[in-house]
Amino acid sequence: MNPPPPAGAAAGFHTLHPEIIDSHILSRLNGPALASAACCSTALRRQASHHNLWLSICHSTWPATASPRLTQLISTFPGGGPRAFFSHAFPLLSQRPITHPSSAPPEILSAVDIHYDGKLIFTKLHSTETGGDWFRWSPFRVDLLELKDSAHAAVKISDGDGAGMHEGILDRMTLSWILIDPAGRRAANLSSHEPVSVRRHWLTGEMEVRFGSILGGDGGHVQCGIVVTCGGEMEVKGVRLEMEDMDGKHLNGKESVVILQGALVGKKGAGKNRGAVARRRYAEFEEMKKERRERELRREGDWDMVCLAIGVSIYFYFWYYFL
Repeated sequence: MNPPPPAGAAAGFHTLHPEIIDSHILSRLNGPALASAACCSTALRRQASHHNLWLSICHSTWPATASPRLTQLISTFPGGGPRAFFSHAFPLLSQRPITHPSSAPPEILSAVDIHYDGKLIFTKLHSTETGGDWFRWSPFRVDLLELKDSAHAAVKISDGDGAGMHEGILDRMTLSWILIDPAGRRAANLSSHEPVSVRRHWLTGEMEVRFGSILGGDGGHVQCGIVVTCGGEMEVKGVRLEMEDMDGKHLNGKESVVILQGALVGKKGAGKNRGAVARRRYAEFEEMKKERRERELRREGDWDMVCLAIGVSIYFYFWYYFL
């Protein structure tokens, strides 16, 4: 058993000037550590709830949130401003089925950041209008990069990474895709934080790094997939978001926005080990897809046998009747 701390240790900490605690202690903590520190005492809770402190943490954790529009929007989040925004955007999404709201937001914002080896290699704030007929009935897809933009975010990798690039990406790349409803003041992180799969395209040699979340819906589980396409030297050439059901069908905009709005208002899931939890969910989703395909193939095979038997019966009945 560890010896108890000196009697004046706790009191000594609180005798420090509040500016020293704010500037030299609390400002060095990340979001989860600051939230834990706030649980230690009433005084720390008061100091750890400062607006500017949490706003700085949001900007350092997700550089895409530092735009003037998002800074103002984050400050108005109900329940604590930037502290409430962090609690919305940090955890992994819940996999449980969600009761969907009746109306979808007219606009959704995407704040996206990609890091490799701890260095920011891509950041963007993207707006998507959801009111048009073309959006509602077309396959849902949000592309963040055009061909002309693909050369702007590149990072060199060492020569030793060539053979183990697949494993290196799994271990060294992270992505955050925060979906924001500016009208309802809600946010959710659609990403798994770490990749759930990496594969190389057989023709182009490009790497497709997949992130995302598995969401529960009325018709079964849905994969909210984020695909990052990288060139040979880790050049980010494409970043897209798409929705896919268990049959491999891409959902349209109307279906996808309803599910995403449900994720925005629903409860959040894991805050720790987000990558490991997301990879497990992705593996389970792929296994369910495989079992579903096998059942469909068996059902189709059974129907084929029934149709063949009926055809043969009709053939022999025809010849027997006329001959």
